Amino acid sequence: MSLSSRMIIVLTTVGLISGGFLAGVAKLTEERIALNIQAEIEEAIAEVVDNAEVNQKVYEEEDLVIYRELDEEGALAGFAVQATGVGFQDKITLMFGLDASLTKITGLTVIDQNETPGLGAKIEDWNSFLQFWENKDATGQLTLRKPAARTPEELSAAEINTITAATISSKKVLEIVNLSLEKVRQLIQEGKIAKEEQDGD
Repeated sequence: MSLSSRMIIVLTTVGLISGGFLAGVAKLTEERIALNIQAEIEEAIAEVVDNAEVNQKVYEEEDLVIYRELDEEGALAGFAVQATGVGFQDKITLMFGLDASLTKITGLTVIDQNETPGLGAKIEDWNSFLQFWENKDATGQLTLRKPAARTPEELSAAEINTITAATISSKKVLEIVNLSLEKVRQLIQEGKIAKEEQDGD
């Protein structure tokens, strides 16, 4: 066997081994990433829906996933809505909770964002933004409160507080939620998602 033939065999063998190794690493990395994403989603759901123990995905499309949440006894605890939309700098992915009757927002958390540090990035901050999303009316359009209120009690049931000096990021989150709520109401009308009193839970 000539030297060139041996070199071709060796290089081919090394290439196959390296390719197999890289494929294996990619597979393990992909699985780990998927597990991390799932854990992040479950943590977000727990933040916005009280007593959520079992997550049942009831609807999914691009940039919108809806979960039906059951408590430890199997009773309906509420719904969790994961939505993605365009922010000021980049896409924003958030999760908000709805009560069992789908009429009230129980809380909101931000899963991923790349807004301006110290300004728009405050959409992740409890004191600056998230606390003002609890117990909000989900039956119509929500609006931004400007100028910003100091406490949640100063807001009406349909008002969301704006972040001082970060109005655009606040507005973008509000737009994502309002569009998602509109879609939820459409799905209810089409019978694809049932309220508590409709499904008998």
